[in-house]
Amino acid sequence: MRSFKTFGLLLLLATGAAAAHQTEHAIAVPGAPTAKVAELMTKALKDYPGKEGEMILVTYPPGSVDPVHRHYAHAFVYVLEGHITMALNNAKPVTLGPGQTFYEGPEDVHTVGRNASKTEPARFVVFLLKEQDKPVLIPEH
Repeated sequence: MRSFKTFGLLLLLATGAAAAHQTEHAIAVPGAPTAKVAELMTKALKDYPGKEGEMILVTYPPGSVDPVHRHYAHAFVYVLEGHITMALNNAKPVTLGPGQTFYEGPEDVHTVGRNASKTEPARFVVFLLKEQDKPVLIPEH
């Protein structure tokens, strides 16, 4: 349990330390508040040719909803604040709060991604292990 708390603290510190170097992008769903995605760091992994690790910070304003999408990556989610609702491949959605985690695989379709609250923001960090120089998010049509 202590290692999980330490991991959470390290992620929180990394988020704050990298804030000055972040690039922000938005994810839009018509009629819903726009989620903001800040790139915290990207690192080529020489032990895994063609792969890179990327950390992003996602901020969901109240009522924010993601489009259906995929990552073609291993995505490890850690909730910092607020509550988020997630589901993959049309499975039953789960709602996560601070300190909770979620995993998304390269073949998964992210069918539900939203802020569980209409009044409070939510923030979470995602670590992705992905193909080098490929986009983080690819909308499904």
